[in-house]
Order: sequence, then structure tokens, then C-alpha cells
Amino acid sequence: MQRPVVSLPTQPPTVAPDAPRRIVRLNDNRAVYSVREVARLLSLSLGSTYALVREGEIPARKLGGRWVIPKKRFHDWLNEATEQDNRASEGWA
Repeated sequence: MQRPVVSLPTQPPTVAPDAPRRIVRLNDNRAVYSVREVARLLSLSLGSTYALVREGEIPARKLGGRWVIPKKRFHDWLNEATEQDNRASEGWA
């Protein structure tokens, strides 16, 4: 009995090492992020992100049993936090 022949690629697909990793699809029209998506965006652990959400540091809402982060409020919060950090660091120069 002969086995079927399966062709395997000889080399892995080439991806530029500095290519951005997409977290959210470009045409994503959802109004909210999941906690997991925000954790990836902020390069934080999932546990740390949940703690920040529960403490109210990251703007979020609990819908049913699930936390969601409104995209606009999240980006406004992040921009404001970044601006505050920039103003605070100006005094250290």
C-alpha cells in the first residue's frame, strides 16, 4: 500500500523582521477591544491588564460577565497619559 505524497514547502514564508504585527484587523468596525487585545497593545500581561481594568485605571465596562474597553475612550486615555508623561519628563531635562 502506497502512502499519498504530500508536498511541504522547502522554506518558511518570508516575513520582514520589522513587519508590524497586527492585533486588530484594519477594517475592524467594532466599537470595543477585549482585555486581551488591550494587554497586547500595551505589552502587559493579561493579569496585569485585568487588574488595571478592575481598579479603573483603564476605562472599561462590564457587560454581562465580560469586560470590554471602548476603543475611543481607550485611545483618548492613552493619549492623555502619554501627554502627561511628556510634560512631566520636560522638567527632568
